[in-house]
Amino acid sequence: MRILAVIPARFEAQRFPGKLLADLNGKTVLQRTYEAVVNTGLFDTVWVATDSDAIENHIKSLGGNVYRSALDHECGSNRVAECVEHLDADVVINVQGDEPFISQQALSDLIDAFKKDVSKQIDLASLMIPIDEQQDLDNPNVVKVVTDQQGRALYFSRAPIPFMRASGQAYRHVGIYAFRKSALLEFYAQQPTPLELAEKIEAIRYLEMGKVMQMLITDFVGVGIDTPEDLARAKKLLG
Repeated sequence: MRILAVIPARFEAQRFPGKLLADLNGKTVLQRTYEAVVNTGLFDTVWVATDSDAIENHIKSLGGNVYRSALDHECGSNRVAECVEHLDADVVINVQGDEPFISQQALSDLIDAFKKDVSKQIDLASLMIPIDEQQDLDNPNVVKVVTDQQGRALYFSRAPIPFMRASGQAYRHVGIYAFRKSALLEFYAQQPTPLELAEKIEAIRYLEMGKVMQMLITDFVGVGIDTPEDLARAKKLLG
């Protein structure tokens, strides 16, 4: 099984332009993410897919693999799909460029889901973490997921799901994906779907297409860097 990692790296992020090249204690945010992924030793190749001259030159200066992608991708999955379309791969993992604290265990768990799936029933896998605070359940910026008894995703929502009429456990989606290459390319060819557009959650497109998404419980939440305040917090965590 040939396993690739792709880091989609758009320079002009909406909320924090240039964040990927911001300094994070002596290295850029993107460099720390890239090196963390490479240092896991889990992947045959690690690529950065970008629409930016500055990011391309930065990664090449580190000796990394860069794919120059189109400017107008509507989501990270499309940028990853364009990158791997002509590459030899069975499974592709999408790691966001602003995840410098990415967990080796989380990535390994995603890969193992495919290694154990000898009958190739699952199309993609992702992560979820238990929600313990009511404020997180009610927060529309926290994407919730519900699954069947085999841990396969039934639906994602910004609304509180499931509705807790009795006791139960809610889960937060952690947006790191592993795909079979074929499923990723089918996603790329499919226009955004109605429920995806309603919720603004790209994972829903896979479900509306009838794809099987295996969810794995994790303790990894990540420290995504979406604001200058997030960057300051990451600097403190690194010490």
